[in-house]
Amino acid sequence: MSPMSEIRNICVFCGSREGNDHQIITAAEALGSRLAERGIGLVYGGARIGLMGLMAARTLDHGGKVIGVMPRFLQQKEVVHHGLTELITTENMHDRKLVMQERSDAFIALPGGMGTLEELFEIITWLQLGLHSKPVGILNVHGYYDKLLEFMELTVKKGYQPFEQFDLLQVDTQIDGLLDKLEAFRPPRLPHWLNASRS
Repeated sequence: MSPMSEIRNICVFCGSREGNDHQIITAAEALGSRLAERGIGLVYGGARIGLMGLMAARTLDHGGKVIGVMPRFLQQKEVVHHGLTELITTENMHDRKLVMQERSDAFIALPGGMGTLEELFEIITWLQLGLHSKPVGILNVHGYYDKLLEFMELTVKKGYQPFEQFDLLQVDTQIDGLLDKLEAFRPPRLPHWLNASRS
């Protein structure tokens, strides 16, 4: 990873619903404002609804830059946020994730459902495979990801991945703590585990 100032844009994966936990809702809004305050652009799915919409609105309200990336078929469902700094239209979900990866210098997962989990696991897998060298983090608000992190530790204990893979994931309960970890992240030189001999 380049020096700290090189994190210009952070991609945030999060729910298209607000959910019912007010601490999580507050954290999504706070993340949006904090990114703007730190001069970091937001890259996200482009929706005006759910945690996504709340976070984007707060970023814009604080003078931040917001880039939305949304497939054409979702725009037709009228969930798109039309007040963004930039809106990128893709043909499908796969292209959406490629564009989000290309336009971002780091990634954060806030609470969300299946789509958020799928995006998180794909982007951390790409890091493990050496397809990118950008930091990936979880903002673990109100213990939302506790059970998931326990399960991921179990995959290490059961021998399905080395600890070095799990340790690539940056986790914090506080916004500034997580942002600091992302800025300090240094990727491994090579995904050496890919070349490890297997008995």
